[in-house]
Amino acid sequence: MILLILHKLILVAPNLVGPIMMLATGDAHDAAAGDHSDGGHGGGTHLPNLIYMLFGPDSFANHWVNVIFAFAIGIILSLVALRVYSKREMIPGKFQNAIEMMVEGMYNFIASILGEKEARVYVPYLGSLFFYILFMNWLGMIPFGHSPTTSLNITASLALLTFFYAQSVGVKRLGIGGYLHHLAGSPADVIGWCMVPLLFPIHIIGELAKPFSLALRLFGNITGEDTLVAVFIGLGIALLSFSPVGLPLQLPFYFLGLLLSSIQALVFTLLSCIYILLMLPHEEHAH
Repeated sequence: MILLILHKLILVAPNLVGPIMMLATGDAHDAAAGDHSDGGHGGGTHLPNLIYMLFGPDSFANHWVNVIFAFAIGIILSLVALRVYSKREMIPGKFQNAIEMMVEGMYNFIASILGEKEARVYVPYLGSLFFYILFMNWLGMIPFGHSPTTSLNITASLALLTFFYAQSVGVKRLGIGGYLHHLAGSPADVIGWCMVPLLFPIHIIGELAKPFSLALRLFGNITGEDTLVAVFIGLGIALLSFSPVGLPLQLPFYFLGLLLSSIQALVFTLLSCIYILLMLPHEEHAH
């Protein structure tokens, strides 16, 4: 069905599908210029999205495509949450029940790591982070959609948010002295204190490396998935001589992309959860 739509677009609006055909012929530079992959995407090759189709490649809005789609996902999730909360019932309907199942599943997952007491405190942030990243990842699988997480600016912003959140948890729960003691390796004897000049800078470097790891992992994986799907759609359209609607070469990669997008959202959330756990008082870790 998607290829049929694209085939019709070739007939009525060749300028919109031109970038896809460039992918099939391997003209990477022309494709990048045609599909605005350098106009705020952050890397990779992308299919034309709704913003591109409505405003064209040179539009000001096109340079903010990642921010626009990221805000759109945030607004949609906020409206869903408000809708469920404002019309909640003791005997939930199908929609409320589905949302409650997702929230409960996320709560149980985080509670298995942080414990029941801490999960109540940190589920609002970690749960929101998971679903926000998940739907941004999935948005690239929708025709004329785009994954904001293919932009390093977006993934870096999320990673920095988690970094500062975890550091604030450490300062709040441990105090300034306890936080610095933690970064020094929690020395408890003479040998431990002698190792502080070595361990303290190592821990500082380790903390600063965490947001880089989070940002680059999410960015690289989602960019690779979107690029793979775009390339195989282009190849499928290039085979119009064998089929009136092309060949659906991208279908296996859609399922793979949905799976890997979910895994990447879970990994980002899991690592964020662990970073918070490491900042909690040590006596609270045993559960």
